[in-house]
Amino acid sequence: MPDAPKPAAGPAPAFSTRNAADPSFWDERFAQHYTPWDAGGVPEEFRQFIAGRAPCPTLVPGCGNGWEAAWLFEQGWPVTAIDFSAQAVASARRELGPAGAVVQQADFFVFTPQPQCQLVYERAFLCALPPAMRAAYGARVAELLPPGGLLAGYFYLGENRGGPPFAMPEAELDALLGAAFERIEDRSSAAPLPVFQGQERWQVWRRRAV
Repeated sequence: MPDAPKPAAGPAPAFSTRNAADPSFWDERFAQHYTPWDAGGVPEEFRQFIAGRAPCPTLVPGCGNGWEAAWLFEQGWPVTAIDFSAQAVASARRELGPAGAVVQQADFFVFTPQPQCQLVYERAFLCALPPAMRAAYGARVAELLPPGGLLAGYFYLGENRGGPPFAMPEAELDALLGAAFERIEDRSSAAPLPVFQGQERWQVWRRRAV
């Protein structure tokens, strides 16, 4: 996988779009290379999680530059990465070389991967959604994953106001996912990004039997 560019630092440029539910919001930020949520590589918790597992169909929603998706592809995993921002998809394809073939433009809430995914990787997608869209996220991941399927990744938990990224109180995440999933891993991120103010947690949720 090619070397990742360093995430943008410093003050945000001026943007005209303020609605994070609009693809143009993210198009502007990728076009101006302002992506402070982008770790620029593959986090250690994710590497450890994947190590020793048999490859399974995996979906990476809101993939941005798609470093983790490219890494999975290079490990021989069947992976699909999606983003509804055309600029994000174009950026990923530029950065990832041949692995960029796994990235496509699509809306998570209507996209159905084939074959059915058994793993959904969460990184800076849920916290990018306006809070009014969280219920739809919870319903969609439950629809996409079969019993025993896993939702694994990083969750921005806290009481911070404003965003994106939009923090979520832990009790709200439990209420969002608890009916359809059981949480089987939970720990602080070993390398949190400054934009998440030390409040990222690595969690794994397993789909309950229907």
